[in-house]
Amino acid sequence: MAKRTLQYKGLGRSVKSLLELSRKDWSGIKVLLTDIDDTVTTDGRLTCEAYCALEELQSAGYIVIPVTGRCAGWCDHIARMWPVNAVVGENGAFYFRYDHAAKTMHQHFRQSEAERADNARQLRSIGKTILAEVPGTGIASDQPYRLTDFAIDFSEDVGPLAESEVTKIVSIAEAMGATAKISSIHVNCWFGNHNKLATSLLLLSECFGMNGREVQESVMFVGDSPNDESMFGFFKYSIGVANVLESQNLDFHRPAFVAAGRGGVGFTEIASQLLKTNLELARL
Repeated sequence: MAKRTLQYKGLGRSVKSLLELSRKDWSGIKVLLTDIDDTVTTDGRLTCEAYCALEELQSAGYIVIPVTGRCAGWCDHIARMWPVNAVVGENGAFYFRYDHAAKTMHQHFRQSEAERADNARQLRSIGKTILAEVPGTGIASDQPYRLTDFAIDFSEDVGPLAESEVTKIVSIAEAMGATAKISSIHVNCWFGNHNKLATSLLLLSECFGMNGREVQESVMFVGDSPNDESMFGFFKYSIGVANVLESQNLDFHRPAFVAAGRGGVGFTEIASQLLKTNLELARL
């Protein structure tokens, strides 16, 4: 199949197909960072194929780390139960890493408990304003299990809302002093300078001894939406599953490459190529 380059309408940046990646590129990857919603999952479900891909990657020796906007409650479960090495949650507010041998959870928060409590009061006020001013929105179903942010649902259990309404949510939150990022289902609002990238780099450094050039050459990130933009903009090997193209009218950093499949199908496509290359190298 011939190599092809995709073009985001009106944004002036081309995004390459996975076919542009060479065997040398794939063979250098040691760490896979990945968003969850609509990246590993498909239409809100975690498929057998996507979950097995995670397990096969870890079994093959890859470091696998979900980097998600999902809540602390989910992340505790994911760190314990999924075939992963750690998890970054609530858009970089913390990382959790479970030691199965010692049966202990290591938690690193970017804010103190007092800061989180104070921020929560302000975020509830922002959420109340958004719900009143943007009809059709809802509080995310996982909000009771969040420790650092407030998530406004526009597509998971409500809607989906029009793109103009989603950007209105962001505008309200930012006008009230918060950071607001759009995922495929929620607008996440928080106070603080943390993001997915900063905490991912901290985790890779503190727990896996990685930094600088090593990170750029051996880490791959997979995502699907605007709240992945810090990762898309930083990593040499940043990949969007195909549904990232559905956000082409929003202004955010794009991935360097795009998979053919949407959601978990695209994730499995990427995992399969990593596993194929790993097996080929093992046979040499």
